[in-house]
Amino acid sequence: MSHRTIFFAGFLGCVILLGIALYMQHVMGLEPCPLCILQRVAVMGVGVVLLIAALHNPSGWGRRIYAGLTLSASLFGLVTAGRNVWLQHLPPDRVPDCGPGLDYMLEVFPLHRALEMVFKGSGECAEVKWSLLGLSIPEWMLLVFSIYFIASLYLLFSRKPA
Repeated sequence: MSHRTIFFAGFLGCVILLGIALYMQHVMGLEPCPLCILQRVAVMGVGVVLLIAALHNPSGWGRRIYAGLTLSASLFGLVTAGRNVWLQHLPPDRVPDCGPGLDYMLEVFPLHRALEMVFKGSGECAEVKWSLLGLSIPEWMLLVFSIYFIASLYLLFSRKPA
Protein backbone atom coordinates (compact mmCIF):
# COMPACT_ATOMS: atom_id res chain seq x y z
CA MET A 1 0.00 0.00 0.00
CA SER A 2 1.44 3.39 -0.96
CA HIS A 3 1.94 6.16 1.57
CA ARG A 4 -0.45 8.37 -0.40
CA THR A 5 -3.15 5.71 -0.01
CA ILE A 6 -2.52 5.54 3.75
CA PHE A 7 -2.71 9.34 4.05
CA PHE A 8 -5.93 9.48 2.03
CA ALA A 9 -7.56 6.56 3.88
CA GLY A 10 -6.73 8.28 7.17
CA PHE A 11 -8.28 11.50 5.90
CA LEU A 12 -11.47 9.66 4.87
CA GLY A 13 -11.60 8.11 8.33
CA CYS A 14 -11.53 11.61 9.85
CA VAL A 15 -14.35 12.77 7.55
CA ILE A 16 -16.44 9.77 8.60
CA LEU A 17 -15.71 10.41 12.30
CA LEU A 18 -16.74 14.05 12.02
CA GLY A 19 -19.88 13.03 10.12
CA ILE A 20 -20.79 10.59 12.89
CA ALA A 21 -20.14 13.27 15.53
CA LEU A 22 -22.39 15.76 13.75
CA TYR A 23 -25.09 13.10 13.30
CA MET A 24 -24.95 12.25 17.00
CA GLN A 25 -25.19 15.91 17.93
CA HIS A 26 -27.81 17.18 15.50
CA VAL A 27 -29.94 14.08 14.88
CA MET A 28 -29.58 12.07 18.08
CA GLY A 29 -29.45 15.18 20.29
CA LEU A 30 -26.22 14.28 22.11
CA GLU A 31 -24.57 17.57 23.08
CA PRO A 32 -20.77 17.29 23.21
CA CYS A 33 -18.93 18.15 26.41
CA PRO A 34 -15.86 20.46 26.27
CA LEU A 35 -13.45 17.50 26.08
CA CYS A 36 -15.51 16.00 23.24
CA ILE A 37 -15.20 19.27 21.34
CA LEU A 38 -11.42 19.20 21.80
CA GLN A 39 -11.40 15.64 20.47
CA ARG A 40 -13.23 16.89 17.39
CA VAL A 41 -10.55 19.57 16.99
CA ALA A 42 -7.91 16.83 17.18
CA VAL A 43 -9.74 14.80 14.51
CA MET A 44 -9.89 17.92 12.32
CA GLY A 45 -6.18 18.51 12.86
CA VAL A 46 -5.33 14.94 11.92
CA GLY A 47 -7.64 15.13 8.91
CA VAL A 48 -6.22 18.40 7.56
CA VAL A 49 -2.63 17.14 7.84
CA LEU A 50 -3.53 13.85 6.17
CA LEU A 51 -5.40 15.55 3.32
CA ILE A 52 -2.48 17.88 2.60
CA ALA A 53 -0.09 14.93 2.79
CA ALA A 54 -2.24 12.89 0.38
CA LEU A 55 -2.38 15.77 -2.10
CA HIS A 56 1.33 16.53 -1.77
CA ASN A 57 2.43 12.86 -1.80
CA PRO A 58 5.80 13.55 -0.19
CA SER A 59 8.68 11.15 0.15
CA GLY A 60 11.60 10.99 2.55
CA TRP A 61 11.68 13.86 4.99
CA GLY A 62 8.44 15.35 3.69
CA ARG A 63 6.58 12.17 4.58
CA ARG A 64 8.22 12.17 8.00
CA ILE A 65 7.20 15.78 8.64
CA TYR A 66 3.54 15.02 7.82
CA ALA A 67 3.74 11.87 9.93
CA GLY A 68 5.17 13.90 12.82
CA LEU A 69 2.37 16.46 12.56
CA THR A 70 -0.22 13.67 12.46
CA LEU A 71 1.50 12.05 15.44
CA SER A 72 1.26 15.33 17.38
CA ALA A 73 -2.44 15.85 16.58
CA SER A 74 -3.28 12.23 17.42
CA LEU A 75 -1.32 12.53 20.68
CA PHE A 76 -3.42 15.57 21.58
CA GLY A 77 -6.51 13.47 20.82
CA LEU A 78 -5.19 10.60 22.95
CA VAL A 79 -4.64 12.95 25.89
CA THR A 80 -8.11 14.52 25.65
CA ALA A 81 -9.87 11.18 25.13
CA GLY A 82 -7.83 9.62 27.93
CA ARG A 83 -8.78 12.42 30.31
CA ASN A 84 -12.43 12.01 29.32
CA VAL A 85 -12.32 8.24 29.92
CA TRP A 86 -10.64 8.83 33.30
CA LEU A 87 -13.43 11.22 34.31
CA GLN A 88 -16.07 8.70 33.21
CA HIS A 89 -14.55 6.03 35.43
CA LEU A 90 -14.36 8.14 38.59
CA PRO A 91 -16.57 7.07 41.48
CA PRO A 92 -19.77 9.18 41.52
CA ASP A 93 -18.74 11.03 44.69
CA ARG A 94 -15.43 12.15 43.08
CA VAL A 95 -16.91 13.52 39.84
CA PRO A 96 -16.37 17.31 39.58
CA ASP A 97 -19.34 19.65 39.39
CA CYS A 98 -20.61 20.64 35.96
CA GLY A 99 -18.94 23.75 34.63
CA PRO A 100 -19.66 26.35 31.98
CA GLY A 101 -19.67 25.42 28.30
CA LEU A 102 -16.58 25.71 26.13
CA ASP A 103 -18.01 28.68 24.18
CA TYR A 104 -18.48 30.65 27.40
CA MET A 105 -15.01 29.74 28.69
CA LEU A 106 -13.36 30.86 25.44
CA GLU A 107 -15.28 34.18 25.48
CA VAL A 108 -14.59 35.03 29.11
CA PHE A 109 -11.14 33.56 29.83
CA PRO A 110 -7.79 33.65 28.03
CA LEU A 111 -7.14 30.55 25.91
CA HIS A 112 -4.63 28.99 28.32
CA ARG A 113 -7.02 29.43 31.26
CA ALA A 114 -9.98 28.02 29.29
CA LEU A 115 -7.96 24.94 28.26
CA GLU A 116 -6.80 24.49 31.86
CA MET A 117 -10.44 24.53 33.00
CA VAL A 118 -11.47 22.05 30.28
CA PHE A 119 -8.74 19.57 31.23
CA LYS A 120 -9.71 19.73 34.90
CA GLY A 121 -12.99 18.32 33.65
CA SER A 122 -16.54 18.70 34.76
CA GLY A 123 -19.53 16.56 35.55
CA GLU A 124 -20.81 16.72 32.00
CA CYS A 125 -17.54 15.19 30.75
CA ALA A 126 -17.97 12.30 33.19
CA GLU A 127 -21.46 11.44 31.94
CA VAL A 128 -21.75 8.47 29.59
CA LYS A 129 -24.39 9.56 27.08
CA TRP A 130 -24.06 6.72 24.56
CA SER A 131 -22.19 3.45 24.18
CA LEU A 132 -21.62 0.77 21.57
CA LEU A 133 -20.40 -2.72 22.46
CA GLY A 134 -19.89 -1.53 26.02
CA LEU A 135 -17.57 1.34 25.07
CA SER A 136 -18.45 5.02 25.48
CA ILE A 137 -17.69 7.63 22.81
CA PRO A 138 -14.42 8.73 24.49
CA GLU A 139 -13.33 5.09 24.80
CA TRP A 140 -13.94 4.60 21.07
CA MET A 141 -12.00 7.81 20.38
CA LEU A 142 -9.13 6.55 22.52
CA LEU A 143 -9.02 3.49 20.24
CA VAL A 144 -9.26 5.63 17.08
CA PHE A 145 -6.50 8.01 18.17
CA SER A 146 -4.33 5.01 19.09
CA ILE A 147 -4.72 3.70 15.54
CA TYR A 148 -3.78 7.09 14.06
CA PHE A 149 -0.83 7.29 16.46
CA ILE A 150 0.47 3.84 15.45
CA ALA A 151 -0.06 4.55 11.74
CA SER A 152 1.85 7.82 12.17
CA LEU A 153 4.72 5.95 13.79
CA TYR A 154 4.74 3.54 10.86
CA LEU A 155 4.87 6.42 8.35
CA LEU A 156 7.51 8.19 10.41
CA PHE A 157 9.90 5.24 10.56
CA SER A 158 9.02 3.36 7.38
CA ARG A 159 11.97 3.00 5.01
CA LYS A 160 9.84 1.83 2.10
CA PRO A 161 9.75 4.47 -0.67
CA ALA A 162 6.33 5.64 -1.73
